[in-house]
Amino acid sequence: MNNSIKVIDIPKEERPIEKLLLNGPEVLSNAELLAVILRTGTRGENVISLSTRILSEFDGLSGLLETDINEITNIKGIKNIKASQILAMGELFKRISSLNLLKKNINISSPSDISKLLMNEMVGLKQEILKLIMLDTKNNIIGIKDVFKGSLNTSIVHPREIFKEALKKSSSSIIICHNHPSGDPTPSKEDINITIRLKECSKIMGIDLLDHLIIGKYKFVSLKEKGII
Repeated sequence: MNNSIKVIDIPKEERPIEKLLLNGPEVLSNAELLAVILRTGTRGENVISLSTRILSEFDGLSGLLETDINEITNIKGIKNIKASQILAMGELFKRISSLNLLKKNINISSPSDISKLLMNEMVGLKQEILKLIMLDTKNNIIGIKDVFKGSLNTSIVHPREIFKEALKKSSSSIIICHNHPSGDPTPSKEDINITIRLKECSKIMGIDLLDHLIIGKYKFVSLKEKGII
């Protein structure tokens, strides 16, 4: 397809929106779905070509979902509005994924259960995010929440914020999980200090800290398995 051809000049049945309305979203390619979200292209480039180029820049959907505002706006033709649309799409995907996990009433019996649930979401993130996984008395997940973002240390990871959320859900126990953007899940001194601090608080609160998982590049470390918890 000629990049400069306007979408209105494309046969109606091949335009992304009309194609979706006629046949359903499942028949659209990733580029066409993104084109529906972005709606318009840029000067000299239609929206389908732009969407194809964006996906190519980030090696597909997985890379696009883990990008940030600076990376997106570095792409030719992408300004704040289109960047915001892409970021909003990614955030909705993550939130819907979390909701779907909770609907399945997933039972946690090992660290690998948590890694399977969160690995795809957390691998490749550009900053550290600490997730709180809340469990009932049967180790079923009853809630997942992002509680801290940025470089984690004992001065910003406040036990009160974690246990406040756990109390809201009447959690019997909790697991914390965070990522290392470097891809190396080896626990740092700060990771160990945070874990020990939270474990001590968990004994006081009566909400057991079962584990602390660190996610790297498609691998993880369990501080419980390391004997730190």
